[in-house]
Amino acid sequence: MTSISSAFAKAKAENRAALIGYLPAGYPTVDGAVECIAAMVEGGVDIIEIGLPYSDPLMDGITIQEAVQLSLENGTKIADVIDTAARVSTLGVATLVMSYWNPIERFGVEKFAEQLRAAGGVGVITPDLTPEEAANWIVATDANEIDRVFLVALSSTDQRLKTVADATNGFVYAGAVMGVTGARASLGDAVSEVVARTRAVTDLPIAVGLGVSTAAQAHEIAQFADGVIVGSAFINAIAAGGPQAARELAKDLRAGVVR
Repeated sequence: MTSISSAFAKAKAENRAALIGYLPAGYPTVDGAVECIAAMVEGGVDIIEIGLPYSDPLMDGITIQEAVQLSLENGTKIADVIDTAARVSTLGVATLVMSYWNPIERFGVEKFAEQLRAAGGVGVITPDLTPEEAANWIVATDANEIDRVFLVALSSTDQRLKTVADATNGFVYAGAVMGVTGARASLGDAVSEVVARTRAVTDLPIAVGLGVSTAAQAHEIAQFADGVIVGSAFINAIAAGGPQAARELAKDLRAGVVR
């Protein structure tokens, strides 16, 4: 079982940012997702986010929405997500689940944390859960030694950054853009400012996602952030060329995250 902290420490020792890759469980199939994730890891991804398919992905752009919809049509359940985490965790990579709050709450907060821990998962990203509403989640994750990842936005005030960071114990997820996920040609300069402001209130690693799609963007972000998160670009690569395309994209991004 590889921890989040050890993955970031390894990247730092190699003078680079950690490369974090996202893929929904069940895309393009349950077994296909594991095969593609294995290729991503072979290409150099340090931390894997396994998406838990949800019917109302409000924060996701069209690429992830379509991938999640296919996963749901394939019949992917939370049990498949947990199984995917168990299989991915054997690859020697820090394994997280990224999920909207409603599926976890309906499944059972404590049960989800317990089963993920038993499967070798080390963290959960909850993009629509705020610290103020997370009391039960904090208790369950602490009891099962699961790291929590909350999000900050470009518009977050300094006080909001501190509130989010204080509730987080994995890494802070900083959104590079306002709006939904999806590959973008450019990211703008405001993200470096929000990372700097977040550093002022926490010693945790800070990773940047939402819109990162190229090695050039990854390189830019790696100069000021501890991690670079890529999702939609991996889905697009897999749609075009399967696991081999995912492996090549990972290699390209891994070369980009150097300092």
